[in-house]
Amino acid sequence: MQLTDRNGSVIYFPQMLHLSQNYFNRLKTACCWQTEEVQVFGKWHKLRRQTAWYGTADYRYAGQIKTAQPWLPVLREIKTQVEALTQDSYSGVLLNYYPDGLAGMGWHADNERDLATNAAIASVSFGATRRFDLRHQDGETLSINLEDGSILIMAGEFQEYWKHQLPIQRKVKAPRINLTFRVMMG
Repeated sequence: MQLTDRNGSVIYFPQMLHLSQNYFNRLKTACCWQTEEVQVFGKWHKLRRQTAWYGTADYRYAGQIKTAQPWLPVLREIKTQVEALTQDSYSGVLLNYYPDGLAGMGWHADNERDLATNAAIASVSFGATRRFDLRHQDGETLSINLEDGSILIMAGEFQEYWKHQLPIQRKVKAPRINLTFRVMMG
């Protein structure tokens, strides 16, 4: 389903990856999850979500450097399926583990210098369904529920003109794992 083709494109594929519960469990136990901290008004706070980075190069974002871990077999399995769908070749994947709806991520664009310009980013969801919001720089907004086993592709100039977020949803009690496959510079 094409959500927008204005200043880039966003395409949503519901329930593309089967055995999603199996993938969720394997990712939860196999990945090297880290709890990040952010500084707010001089005080450090631990985030509710956990992250992991796998790929061929380190990744810098939000003032942090993620050291690349070698690809795990489960990540290679998922990567192969995503690449077959998108016809892109991804060099890294950022994973986020959200224990419940109280964990989210605010408005941002994935436009770091380490990422290849205008390359597609494939977002894969396992676990709880969560709302995903998109906002164009002129104020237009879109929302979609990202379901278990779904893939969302953000491509072209999307990161230049749009921001996106995973808002807090207090009623969501179940966990979610999200993988964003990325193309790195060089």
